[in-house]
Amino acid sequence: MHLIHRGIVSKKYHENLLKSFEQSFKKGFGIETDIHATKDNEFICFHDFTLTRIFKRKESVKSLSYLQIKNISEKQRKPVPTLKNLLKSSKNKYFLFIEIKPTFSIKQIKKLLNETKKYKKCVFISFKHKNIFNILKLNKKTKVGLSFSPPNSVRSIIQKSKNKKIDCLILDKFYLKNKKINEIKLNKYFYTIKKRSEFKKYSKENNLIFENL
Repeated sequence: MHLIHRGIVSKKYHENLLKSFEQSFKKGFGIETDIHATKDNEFICFHDFTLTRIFKRKESVKSLSYLQIKNISEKQRKPVPTLKNLLKSSKNKYFLFIEIKPTFSIKQIKKLLNETKKYKKCVFISFKHKNIFNILKLNKKTKVGLSFSPPNSVRSIIQKSKNKKIDCLILDKFYLKNKKINEIKLNKYFYTIKKRSEFKKYSKENNLIFENL
């Protein structure tokens, strides 16, 4: 199974926008997206910890309410969707790999699980593995994955993959050709494939998180 990275179907579809997600679904793909919690604890689909890169403003996501972020983003024609918007748009038909960017509190994780409980194709992933293990403490049946990037050692990835409660690994494409990684029995998703040549080369034998193809 392949997923579109942040809904970037092509260069005209910007990252983590509802219209990008909907276009991904029209193409028949699930998506990988990122979430943060706003000051008023709304979950939004947004990658960065601040608005600097996308909106040229130095405020942090966690210091602003969703209404403030909504107003800023709509003025710049890049409306930031809530996770609720995405869930509704997916119609429970497409896989949503939801990457938790910050470390969430237990209260926030409870809210997250409650918001997504009717959506069976959500997979929660994070580089901050504490998020994943806290999710499993609250609901061991939740689909989860651990994310890794260099310089994580192959040994540490193999060790963590032995946890039977983990459903998948999210791995930088750096690890694609590693024999020991390929021997791991868990489902593995390699990110971020940005070249058509790479997609053609690896898509038959691997699950890929890709964009701009």
